[in-house]
Amino acid sequence: MTESTRDVVIIGSGPAGYTAAIYLSRAGYHPLMIAGAISPGGQLVNTTEVENYPGFPDGIMGPDLMDAMQKQAEKFGTDIIWDDVVNVDFAHDLKRLECESGDVVNATAVVVATGSTVRKLGVPGEKEYSGRGVSYCATCDGFFFKDLPIVVVGGGDSALEEADFLSRFGSSVTLIHRRDTLRASKIMVDRATANPNITFRMNSIVTEILGDDQGASKVMLKDTTTGATGELPAKGVFIAIGYTPSTAFLEGALHCDDHGYITVDGATTKTSLPGVFAAGDVVDSVYRQAVSAAGMGCRAALDAQEYLISQGHTA
Repeated sequence: MTESTRDVVIIGSGPAGYTAAIYLSRAGYHPLMIAGAISPGGQLVNTTEVENYPGFPDGIMGPDLMDAMQKQAEKFGTDIIWDDVVNVDFAHDLKRLECESGDVVNATAVVVATGSTVRKLGVPGEKEYSGRGVSYCATCDGFFFKDLPIVVVGGGDSALEEADFLSRFGSSVTLIHRRDTLRASKIMVDRATANPNITFRMNSIVTEILGDDQGASKVMLKDTTTGATGELPAKGVFIAIGYTPSTAFLEGALHCDDHGYITVDGATTKTSLPGVFAAGDVVDSVYRQAVSAAGMGCRAALDAQEYLISQGHTA
């Protein structure tokens, strides 16, 4: 166990965290990033080709984009540790962060950029067959279901992107959505509907995932309009129904909305406590895009820099 003190600490990685790190390190503050031990790099690590991030006309793979951001942050002087913050005390001028390893870091300013985690269906069989048919990452597991029936649950961009990717592997891909219209952007809807390997089951929900010793084998469905039930073969069940902000570790230290997202002051990244700033999907429940997270990470860095100067900490 060690204890150290820094001018500024960034909790979490991903586009928001790395952008904040790049700006703060270039400003000379030599930030420490506590990037996470289990899933560093944010949601883009589990994303296939990113086509809408500026500067990449031919697209870029999500993990490659995160690797590049990490190298850029380190190039300018960011220190990165692969650990998780499990307890915080933001009540004093010097903020205290306790890591899962037992190490303690004190900081004058903190940027929270912990992002969000996948949301679970919460139906029987989901937990039992997790890793044995149930997955939350098409790029991680799609290959294992080559020539097998696959279902994707969800109706947003992520669900349609996963369905499109999985159509390269599965014998069939069925997208299940609880409403009669999709929430995804028009370009993603057009792409999915034009894909002959994707079919749609609208106004339907998964009520149970069934299987055997070999793994998942089918899902039980219920029609949300008629109440009719049925089943669908599914060796792969990919769940893409949204995210939950990663704020549980704060244990109420910062003000959050009813859904757990950290609230900030207007267009700034200032949280309910001075010296603590938040950026990315841990704040944003609407846009949830890599480019908007990166932009917010920039704002958090500038807000943190202004605060550090006000506290007499010049680079």
